[in-house]
Amino acid sequence: MSDAPTLLHEPWPSLAREKEGVAFGLWTFLASEILFFAGLFLSYAVYRNLYPDAFRIASRETDILYGSINTAILLTSSFVMTIALHASELDRRRILASCLLVTAILGLAFLGVKGLEYADDIDKRLVPGPDFSLKPAATRLFFALYWVMTGVHAIHLAVGVGLVIYAGVQVQRRAIAAQSPAIEAISLYWHFVDSVWLILYALIYLPGRS
Repeated sequence: MSDAPTLLHEPWPSLAREKEGVAFGLWTFLASEILFFAGLFLSYAVYRNLYPDAFRIASRETDILYGSINTAILLTSSFVMTIALHASELDRRRILASCLLVTAILGLAFLGVKGLEYADDIDKRLVPGPDFSLKPAATRLFFALYWVMTGVHAIHLAVGVGLVIYAGVQVQRRAIAAQSPAIEAISLYWHFVDSVWLILYALIYLPGRS
């Protein structure tokens, strides 16, 4: 059964124009996201330059095992998502649905590990506030940025997991075509979120460990 009737949607006059529209909208959205995260990274760079010793001390308190496990999980998910996109291009619906399911599971695994890490951080009193356990005081700045940046990233990843699950269900139900431009859009979003995590891993977990 051909998927052609479900590929083109209103108000697009052709599939090529629809794909261009989806790509333009997504890249515009990602550009705004890049500007948002760039602001956070710039804040981190400024405070790290002002308080290099405090940031090294604070970074050594992060759990590199959790961070490394999550990095491996997301790199694997990016690989699986790439296979999903390739399956979409080849109109291989079953492989596409399976890869989207695996990607969603890996995303949930990341969030689960992150939750365990957050629990340990709270237990070690690494949340800026009256009970904060580290000295000097500037280490609070590091962990303030840590909670904001990783929290915002986790929210983005949770949204990505929702999109992947929704797309997988729709593909499985044949509600959308395997070659739908939406698959490419979700793939780009997923790779963007993964790329942000790689930067966070380098900024948060690695300083002060050499």
